[in-house]
Amino acid sequence: MESLSSTSSCTYHPAAFRFVYAALRYTQQQLGRNSGSEKTGHISGPELLEGIRLLGLQSFGMLCPLVFARWGVHTTDDFGHIVFQMIESGDMRRTQDDCLEDFFGVYSFQQVFVDDYVPNVSGMFD
Repeated sequence: MESLSSTSSCTYHPAAFRFVYAALRYTQQQLGRNSGSEKTGHISGPELLEGIRLLGLQSFGMLCPLVFARWGVHTTDDFGHIVFQMIESGDMRRTQDDCLEDFFGVYSFQQVFVDDYVPNVSGMFD
């Protein structure tokens, strides 16, 4: 993915597309998947959403909902729409088993980014 310039949206900020792509690579790495292979590098919708959650927390902490809202992303459904826009523009690929509904209602941003948030304080008091 050298360029996301072919992916544009009036609904979502360009940073949301870059973040989804970064989350794809992050998830592939976390799961030990080969990003260069369509067969062994495939990430399902729920797997990608888990990577988005983890990378979001790592990058933005409990500010995730605010950052994502600024990008026009309010639910996991929105990430699904971004992924499928990226597929349509050729920036991502899908298998026959992948569908937009895989992203619908997977988790609540309030729950996973705020209510369940535990700050990492390791090393702060050493």
